[in-house]
Amino acid sequence: MTENKILIPEKQALNLIKKHFSEEAKGNIKNRNEIKEKILNYLIKTDDGSYTLNSQEFQGNSETMHTSHGAITESLEKFVKPIFKNNNLQEINVLDICSGFGYNSAALIEYLNISNNSNINLNIDLIEISLETLAIGLIMPSPIESHKIIKKAIENKLIKENYVSLNEIETNIPKNLHLNIFSEDARQTIKKLKNNYYDAIFLDPFSPSKSPELYTVEFFQQLNKKIKQNGMIATYTSSAPVRSGLIFAGFFVGQGPIYGRKSAGTLASLDSNKIKIDLNSDDERIIALSDVGIPFHDCNLKQSAEQIFVNRRNERNNARGRYKLSSAVKTPIYLGKSIDKDKIGRRVLRNINQLNIKDTNSNKAYFLICPQSEECICNCKSHRFNNSTERIIEMSNRLSTVLN
Repeated sequence: MTENKILIPEKQALNLIKKHFSEEAKGNIKNRNEIKEKILNYLIKTDDGSYTLNSQEFQGNSETMHTSHGAITESLEKFVKPIFKNNNLQEINVLDICSGFGYNSAALIEYLNISNNSNINLNIDLIEISLETLAIGLIMPSPIESHKIIKKAIENKLIKENYVSLNEIETNIPKNLHLNIFSEDARQTIKKLKNNYYDAIFLDPFSPSKSPELYTVEFFQQLNKKIKQNGMIATYTSSAPVRSGLIFAGFFVGQGPIYGRKSAGTLASLDSNKIKIDLNSDDERIIALSDVGIPFHDCNLKQSAEQIFVNRRNERNNARGRYKLSSAVKTPIYLGKSIDKDKIGRRVLRNINQLNIKDTNSNKAYFLICPQSEECICNCKSHRFNNSTERIIEMSNRLSTVLN
């Protein structure tokens, strides 16, 4: 195998898996080691020795399922530690959305040392629509010991689905660990799950540019019903429409850790006290005041990714310069600052003038960003705001006031 090289597209890799296990299910038993060796040609070895896979193309773009800096390490640093670093729960319920190869759940099992800690009872519901992806997780090299437990759960699931016929994984699932795998659209699965049940939700689809259907306000509203009041959502993305969608759905949001990507992930909870690190001020302004902060919508939880994109694009085009500042050149971040009369400065002025804001140091500009200041800067005499979510909501409301 040549490391860090994809020999053919991911779609062909999935087809190879499907063909092999289809033959196995029909009774044509082959040594799985043969398919294991072949599948390595399609996987990308990341820096920590674990593997990832490219997505299929969508609108001309593809992406890896995990960061090249380390797939299993990303699971630990961006999903597990931010929620369970100071865990004192003995009964833990977790929802792993778009579980893929099972890395996030495996990292959690390893971190909590479930196999050797009978004091914790761990229940994980995993959602992965692609049986082929689960099958790759079944035959790929395990990056950590606990991933073998996930493999056993995957094998049980695939046997139940008549996708595989051989029972080859010898690892036992600990009695205090309960794994349930759903292989269908997460938007439909979510409606069947218990309300007010989950202590943590790992939200790990491909990026919003590829899988917007799992980042909509309506999907987040479903998560709101399923998570406990003090539960937490972790996702790797810092996307403005994702963060605004979570806020629209009733969550408080903040920064997650930075690992292997340029920006921090996102943490969300119904309890503001669970959010320890606020978003930075520029991100707050972009979400609250510009068109890029307009979230994705999927009212009936059935629309295609393409339709969700078209709807949001149309909404952004309609909002830009009419009831939201243009996101071009990150216009909102210049409010309250003196700007040069260069190309960027002229664009900023043109964008704010569209909403009848005279300049970046005008009374209206200060009124909009006052919620971010420790002391009032616009004579509004409003109370101060304690977190990013409150500031974003207030700035958005103030923009409506300015327009009216």
